[in-house]
Amino acid sequence: METFDEDVYSIVKQIPPGQVITYGWIARLAGFPAHARRVGYALKHIPAGKYIPAHRVVNSAGRLAPGWPEQKELLLAEGVNFRKNGCVDLEACLWKGLSGELFE
Repeated sequence: METFDEDVYSIVKQIPPGQVITYGWIARLAGFPAHARRVGYALKHIPAGKYIPAHRVVNSAGRLAPGWPEQKELLLAEGVNFRKNGCVDLEACLWKGLSGELFE
């Protein structure tokens, strides 16, 4: 799945600061719509020396990655909005992406 990982990294690199995308949409864009968890695995195992803005990836409810408290700090620094429940405000910050259409 090395090619899959590279596709994931390529997609994530395109997310502009202040916007987010979901694991599921990355999987769809990479051509494997049922592999959202594999996207998470790829992002957890980014090769050393490669910059991928993985902090811009959230789950379909806007929840952050467990065990990564810095993710929220990074997103706040980019101006990402959060709801009162601690989730990213997907209506305000979801990347419209490669197709120009709103995902989900």
